Amino acid sequence: MTTPVTTIAEKLQAKFDSLTRAERQLANSLLDNYPVSGLASITMVAQNAEVSTPTVARMVQKLGFKGYPEFQRALRDELEARISNPIAKHDNWATTAPETHILNRFADAVIQNMRQTLGQLDPDEFDGACAMLADKDRAIYIVGGRITRALADYMFTHMQVAREKVSMIPSNSNTWPHYVLDMQAGDALVVFDVRRYEHDILRLAELAKERGVEIILFTDQWSSPVSKIATYRFNCRIEVPSAWDSSTATMLIVETMIACVQDRMWSVTSDRMEELEKLFDRTKLFRKFI
Repeated sequence: MTTPVTTIAEKLQAKFDSLTRAERQLANSLLDNYPVSGLASITMVAQNAEVSTPTVARMVQKLGFKGYPEFQRALRDELEARISNPIAKHDNWATTAPETHILNRFADAVIQNMRQTLGQLDPDEFDGACAMLADKDRAIYIVGGRITRALADYMFTHMQVAREKVSMIPSNSNTWPHYVLDMQAGDALVVFDVRRYEHDILRLAELAKERGVEIILFTDQWSSPVSKIATYRFNCRIEVPSAWDSSTATMLIVETMIACVQDRMWSVTSDRMEELEKLFDRTKLFRKFI
């Protein structure tokens, strides 16, 4: 089984604490408009970060590259992977797929995605996001994109049971200003945004941030532009042998977070569950077997 390639952004984040002051300045500059920021000449990259050209050369080698040209080739490969459409992704997979059953290949990729995602997840970040979502004084807003709105809806359904003041922002962006109008400083906006990142989602996050709202972002290994303003960010691996990206690793983190929030506010959640069951009985929504 092939281990997914670590992105340059992940390498920068992993090595950040060991970098010199100038190298950290360079790393922040590269991550600010990643990966496009690293596609200029070495001189221009150095000027943009206000560091010396030798600083760029040294940090590239610290990341494991022989030189700047190899570093840029890796960036261009990442950019191609980011913007590839479903047909291009399928063609790339089909030419390299091993001669084993799709069930095994897909399962191997998903399991590796979960391992990579969990291996790079910061427990303090996770606990901080859970504490924010369990804070009864905050209103919670949840939004997803064209594909990820299914994940957003799943999280909303469970969070709405666990606590009050939870809103699902609909896919029609024309209605979003109405939700922003009600947002208060300290509220939380949960954002789902994976590659082919959506302009409207970024704009919504920016408007919310301007009002003092904290952003919790679920994204992929390349990171949505929303990551620049997110309080908490969860990079989940999404690549599988398919024309479509996988949501399994993201769902793992979402479900674990729901369980964590439920535990943190169980006295509230249990009362709400009991009341909800009474409402289900009165409306006869579910079939009773006994």
